[in-house]
Amino acid sequence: MTKQEALVDFCLQIGDTSLIHGQRLAEWCGHAPILEEDIALTNISLDLIGQARMILTYAGQTENKHRDEDKLSFHRDAWDFRNVLIAELPNGDFAFTMGKIFLLGFYMKNLFTVLSNSKDPSLKAFAEKSLKEVIYHCRHAADWVIRLGDGTIESKERMQKALNELALYTDDLFEVSESEKILVQEKLIPSLADLKTNWSHDIAAVITQATLKLPQANNALRLGGKAGLHTEHLGHILSDMQFLQRAYPDAKW
Repeated sequence: MTKQEALVDFCLQIGDTSLIHGQRLAEWCGHAPILEEDIALTNISLDLIGQARMILTYAGQTENKHRDEDKLSFHRDAWDFRNVLIAELPNGDFAFTMGKIFLLGFYMKNLFTVLSNSKDPSLKAFAEKSLKEVIYHCRHAADWVIRLGDGTIESKERMQKALNELALYTDDLFEVSESEKILVQEKLIPSLADLKTNWSHDIAAVITQATLKLPQANNALRLGGKAGLHTEHLGHILSDMQFLQRAYPDAKW
């Protein structure tokens, strides 16, 4: 893998994660438990899709194969996507969705903090802009984790169950891809070695405040998202998301 290929692959990891995560959250539009939360989840979804547009555009420019953000989003098959697995999981109940935003949001916050020091000007600019949005996502989700965890017996049970189930997918966030190794070696991005430690510290602080228990390690961990090994859920997302572009290629309004 060349440095150029590694940079494209790394951008796809970030862009695909934001795109699929945003697509999932968009499913809450009109279905959230209260109007204010309906607006909040839709705004988070729009933030994520905006981030995806920005980084996928850069991936297409770097690749130089005449694939823009739309081509990369709508004309790739599931095995070509590089998003982490947790992003593609079904929304489940409200606690499960908040757990996803919580765990993935703090991962993005720590990743973008590191990338803010990248020697690649485009990655640096992307990270600096996106970090401001992701900090809000973290704050919003953390508030709900605490509210549900330290709430009623039922809300506590649902939040704990969601975190326990999502824990199967968190190691996938930190599985080091070949592109990450190359970019660190080429000094285009800083080392990601402390990413999991910082993320774990952030997560533990909120979970403790929510009077919940940290999920225990499990031997049945799910890995492989960054390498294109996905759950069956991604294909269903893409069948909805890509239908119009696939059915009517290059259609214009």
